Amino acid sequence: MNLIIIQKLLSIVYFAMSLALGLCMLGGLIMGETFQNQSIEGFLYSILITLTLAIFLRIISNRASPKPETDNLFFRREALCTIGLTWLSSSLIGALPFYLGLENCSFVDALFEGTSGLTTTGATIFSEFSDLTHSLFLWRSLSQWIGGLGVIVFFVAILTSLGAGAKILFSSESSVTASDFEQGRIQDGVNKLLVFYISLTTICFIAYKLGGMDWFDALNHAMTTIATGGFSTHTESFAFFNSPLIEAIAIIFMLISATTFIFIIRLVEGSKDIFKKGIEVYIFYGLTFFSMILISLLLMQSDTSPFTLQTFREVLFQTSSIITTTGYTSANYDLWVPSAKVVLMFLMFIGGCSGSTSGGIKLIRIIIVFKAIFRTIEQTYRPNKTIIPRLGKKTLSDTFIHNVLIYVILIFTIQGVSVIILSLLEPNLNLISLFSAVQSALYNIGPGFDSIGPSENFSRLHDTSKVFLSFLMILGRLEIYALIVLFIPKIWRSYS
Repeated sequence: MNLIIIQKLLSIVYFAMSLALGLCMLGGLIMGETFQNQSIEGFLYSILITLTLAIFLRIISNRASPKPETDNLFFRREALCTIGLTWLSSSLIGALPFYLGLENCSFVDALFEGTSGLTTTGATIFSEFSDLTHSLFLWRSLSQWIGGLGVIVFFVAILTSLGAGAKILFSSESSVTASDFEQGRIQDGVNKLLVFYISLTTICFIAYKLGGMDWFDALNHAMTTIATGGFSTHTESFAFFNSPLIEAIAIIFMLISATTFIFIIRLVEGSKDIFKKGIEVYIFYGLTFFSMILISLLLMQSDTSPFTLQTFREVLFQTSSIITTTGYTSANYDLWVPSAKVVLMFLMFIGGCSGSTSGGIKLIRIIIVFKAIFRTIEQTYRPNKTIIPRLGKKTLSDTFIHNVLIYVILIFTIQGVSVIILSLLEPNLNLISLFSAVQSALYNIGPGFDSIGPSENFSRLHDTSKVFLSFLMILGRLEIYALIVLFIPKIWRSYS
């Protein structure tokens, strides 16, 4: 394992994190906070701690004995190790402003909130936001915005000296593969993503402002919408605004943010063959609109309450929020009929498209699983026929399909085991609450059902449960492998 380059990369990430913390502190000062405020003091100490870590890692990496034969080597295991360590340590850094800036916030609660932010999960331990200052609101939103495209992706975009290592690092962290960029260096491709990400956030901010939000709400919600994170500046989330126009804006940008970014970028650039490669995007929007209609029909059959235009508006918003794993709420969907909640639960684990900021298992994997199932069924009855699976015009290799199937089996196994573990930690929670808590964390969704539903939060859970769920958030955000590799010494012990 090349520890020198890992230390250097981590130091760059920590420098970037300290800059982000500084921006939030500056925003708080502009909004009227002073250096006598505990939140501003918390940010000062957080910046000092983060900068100290960055400088320390830079010094020890520079003083390390050079090894010419390995000093510049950067393989996939270094990338996975860097990514895993980055997200674990960044979650700890993300907890510092809450722990140091709030009087009654334990470190476990701060860790849960910080991890939920960076992983764009959107789950919270705050029952109401009266204790949060402008600077802390900005940090909640900015951390989700940074985590949306990935700490590593941001840092690769500004790092020009990594060379081929950038390609490995980007492909390992992002659900977009390096082959998705047909021309140019990987840095150029990541820069395109960043420009698109920032531009989309700016447009969303302007739309929210024109829609009736004040500039502070518009800025925070623009960041968390594009990151499909779901943190709001109001306890009631989007129900606070009670505005059809604002909800319509949110729906549009949530769906865009859950769409493969490369598809949109090429569409904007006028690529001629992009429509032939968008099968995942077409299925995503088809599934979204079908789910809206299905839930509406299920609620129409309910005898508990009449189906009104307001109900239909809530269905449109909540379906979009859930399938994109954003987690905003405009209504208490936990009061809907069980059949409608089953549809929402199904959408939660599917998530959006690959190469977007959404969580979930990703729709492309579900498509490939079904293709593998249908091929197996067809070969059972036609064993002599050679069936070549395709996704659009792209041929799917057996190795690729095998890896997808292994991933799906692995994440479902982790989900099942996690429910059992959480049931031991939280014996008073019912099965629906246990299942949705694990699903919320592992698929980076945010709200769940019952005890952690849209009108509830995670504050009632024990500290051990919060730490465990925080681990699941990172595990799901990194799609398992980049975190698991840290706990398998056989992989990173030495070069071979």
